[in-house]
Amino acid sequence: MALFLLCAVAPAHAQSLGQGVAAFKRQDYVRASLVFIPLAERGNVAAQSYLGFLFETGRGVPQNYTEAAMWYRRAAEQGDSRAQYSLGLLYDRGQGVPQDIVEASKWLNLSTAASPPRVRESRARIRDAVTTKMTRGEIAQARLRALEWAPSREH
Repeated sequence: MALFLLCAVAPAHAQSLGQGVAAFKRQDYVRASLVFIPLAERGNVAAQSYLGFLFETGRGVPQNYTEAAMWYRRAAEQGDSRAQYSLGLLYDRGQGVPQDIVEASKWLNLSTAASPPRVRESRARIRDAVTTKMTRGEIAQARLRALEWAPSREH
């Protein structure tokens, strides 16, 4: 009996990111979240980014902008450009974090610089739209924060 229970439980711990992504692509968001949560808690950047999206949109988990911002931040701090972009948007809108145009611009600048060519132009347009709402001083402050930023790995 104990061996059966061990076999039944073991696969849940051995879920891979690929299994979570496959569930996500099938729009089985509950399953995806169950795979991503333990991976994200262990510092997996991609799982953290996906989990942020699930919490932001309320897919497979209750919608929670604060939780989304926390997962996006963990991935963004490790250099994930998609999470940096999403975190920047949350700061721009004040969802899950205090509204902060300078912090929004910092993350959007970092995201645009690190984004793959196929999405760089669209991210630059969003970044530039946010910049139009800023003073010169705020723009300078955001650029300085982006220049001072360095990725950090979770341990």
